[in-house]
Amino acid sequence: MELMFFAHRGALMVWLLGLPLGFSTAGDAANGLLFGWDIATLQKWALIYLGLSSLAFVVVWLVGYLRRN
Repeated sequence: MELMFFAHRGALMVWLLGLPLGFSTAGDAANGLLFGWDIATLQKWALIYLGLSSLAFVVVWLVGYLRRN
């Protein structure tokens, strides 16, 4: 049983080492994105997510401040 675990772990490490750690330009990531998105779509949705999460943080902070006073 333990030998099987180590064999899978070794295969996993080989697979992980084959992944790129970073990209030098945005164009390098164009073919490797999930769901067939292009880099502009990914950037747009990342900004939307960051904006909404920032807004939610401020709302939670304000509600907590108002309930405390």
